Amino acid sequence: MRKEKKLKLLERAISKEGYKIRYEKGNFIGGDCRLHNHNIVVVNKFLPVEGKIYTLAKVISKLPEVSRLPEVRTIIENYGFGGNEQLPFIDEP
Repeated sequence: MRKEKKLKLLERAISKEGYKIRYEKGNFIGGDCRLHNHNIVVVNKFLPVEGKIYTLAKVISKLPEVSRLPEVRTIIENYGFGGNEQLPFIDEP
């Protein structure tokens, strides 16, 4: 699968989870955050396609696998994220 197609597939998968993707310039690689009740993924727009794919795969790997397409799962695993990197649930007393 071509890199551009992988990127589009990951972008669609993240959007389906309610995240907005922003390609910005700056001295960072990227990641996800929550801003004013909105889930956002920020990706450095000057990264090569491979770096953008890596950033999106890292974010998706932290999300639940409920509606993950097999192609998306394969991309995530190929980038070294096994899907078990979910953030732990903390039960506050």
